[in-house]
Amino acid sequence: MKIYITHCSAQKNDLVKGSAVPPDVLYTSSKIQGFINNCKKLNVEWAIFSDLYGVIFSYEQIEWYDKHPNKVTETEYQQLLSEFDEKLRNYSEIWFYHHPKYFHKIYKRILDETTLKNKLHTFTHIYEIT
Repeated sequence: MKIYITHCSAQKNDLVKGSAVPPDVLYTSSKIQGFINNCKKLNVEWAIFSDLYGVIFSYEQIEWYDKHPNKVTETEYQQLLSEFDEKLRNYSEIWFYHHPKYFHKIYKRILDETTLKNKLHTFTHIYEIT
């Protein structure tokens, strides 16, 4: 089982503040929307990694939030890492999409410290989604 995942962005749909929505409605950045649309077009499983909520699968709903990765405490980081490992452990391949220019150190740290490193692949172009 394979999943594609990318990190969240600050660009969110302000019209949904106060209500729970799926990640394809919440995140409005062109990079995330391109990732999501390509995953949908190819009918592959995908998720978003949030600084607040951790791994958010395509079918889950979350409320609008404003949390910068610089504001993640060490305790919160440990929770995010633990949840990353738990929620993704049943996948045989985890493909993490990122743009090197916007790859915050917290995401790199998650990828470096996950117990799932042997299943993890990183990529930088959405055309690599297959």
